[in-house]
Amino acid sequence: MDRFRPLRRIQVEPERVDPPPPAAAGGGETEEMVPAPAAGLLMGAKVRRRAAVYRDCKGDYIGVPNDPCLAKILSKQGDNKVLFADKVLKFTQSGKMKRRILVITDFAIYLVDPDADILKRRIALAAVDKLCISNLSDNFFAIIVPTEYDCLMASTRKKEIVDVIVKAIKSTSEYEPEVASSNRFEYHAAAEVIKEVEFEEANGGVKTRITHKEKP
Repeated sequence: MDRFRPLRRIQVEPERVDPPPPAAAGGGETEEMVPAPAAGLLMGAKVRRRAAVYRDCKGDYIGVPNDPCLAKILSKQGDNKVLFADKVLKFTQSGKMKRRILVITDFAIYLVDPDADILKRRIALAAVDKLCISNLSDNFFAIIVPTEYDCLMASTRKKEIVDVIVKAIKSTSEYEPEVASSNRFEYHAAAEVIKEVEFEEANGGVKTRITHKEKP
């Protein structure tokens, strides 16, 4: 079953990776890709963000209990309370976009490959330090996990995802994760790979730039 058939208005342009310019003397930043790698994701983003305020939050948009693969994955982990489930795009260390199913329970965050029906990553909610979003009308968000590596994703339900994660962590622990809202933030795409995401308004939409940063 193709769980991604109903992807609404999400179009992905072919990835274009330009060779990075020579690094300045003494190190610094190198631009790994200039794009707005998910330009298609941002079409009509402002309308969606405003509409999201009035949208009923369903939580499970996949129907996890009726999906044998997802139900089995959660069962193996001893998880059965689904707070949220939906399709998202995840950005890899190299900047490629991968289709994933995001499932949030009261204990963990799951990323499942919908084509191979394989669990690609499980993040314990207790390991989440903060969430990063911009101040603009885009679909990007980053989950910061200091003990492992971070995760940059895009979803038309960004606000709901962030709210669900924050509430889930608050309900099972004594702390509330920070939600950092800024038009520029860094995340670790891998243990030794730091990237910076920058957002700016352009032509009535949002332009997104992702750059690779040299470690000091």
